[in-house]
Amino acid sequence: MGQGTEFGLVDLEEADTPGDEWEEIDISETEADRIARKRDREFEQFEERIKDADQFKVEQSVFDDATFAALYKLVQDGYVEAFGGPLSTGKEANVYHALGDDREVAVKIYRINASNFNQMREYLEGDPRFEGLGGKKKDVVLAWTKKELANLRRAKAAGVRVPDPIATERNVLVMEYIGTDDGRAKRLGEVHIENPQTAYEVMREYMRRLYSAGLIHGDLSEYNVVFDETEGQLVFIDLGQAVTVHHPNSRDFLERDCRNVSGFFSRQGLEVTADDLLEFVTSPEPDPSRD
Repeated sequence: MGQGTEFGLVDLEEADTPGDEWEEIDISETEADRIARKRDREFEQFEERIKDADQFKVEQSVFDDATFAALYKLVQDGYVEAFGGPLSTGKEANVYHALGDDREVAVKIYRINASNFNQMREYLEGDPRFEGLGGKKKDVVLAWTKKELANLRRAKAAGVRVPDPIATERNVLVMEYIGTDDGRAKRLGEVHIENPQTAYEVMREYMRRLYSAGLIHGDLSEYNVVFDETEGQLVFIDLGQAVTVHHPNSRDFLERDCRNVSGFFSRQGLEVTADDLLEFVTSPEPDPSRD
């Protein structure tokens, strides 16, 4: 972040300012499951091409047939035209650079055998959008993917800068690519901040807007915020774990977010506290947690 860089806020006049409602999220069988069962010649040829691609070779052991079918369906529907290399790899998901119909996109593929399965359940249980969710690992991961898409849509509607959500199929999420020709956007903790006061004010305002829309990020820190050099904006990422304010642990998650954010900016030299940040975030009108 160079000298004089400003961190712009999304204009609230462009937002839909959603209230504290929640979405019906369907995790029933998708077209990808039917394609995987049918296994026609075109799908099998696509699966072999993906398996032979250098960027996917190390992942063959974690992608089942239905995951390949989900990628196949997204290609058929025009959301993805060509795959690039990996942007990030982790225990929970891998993110790949890809070409969409008219722009670069990021393709996030959640692992069905995610090692943090129990942690996923912690965030899903108590979320009114997932009442009655069974204990199958596959169902939890598919719900998590749908949940991230829904959370991104609600955050965007609330005027929070997030990757534009594009599509989902089974355990695969397609969204806007945030980065440059040189690679992915850098996380806030990876850059030198010339104006920490402005960055802090943007972050606390986005936290407040999320809260006004009935959402809490739940894992917010300098590692889940990136800087979009093209637009000169901070962007919240990784909203898969974000919960509604009605989640039984929502207050604990919010307080932890406030500690993480205030701690980071304290280390940047600002005189900020978690308590002051919490008060700012939870004072929108109307306050969804006090219905």
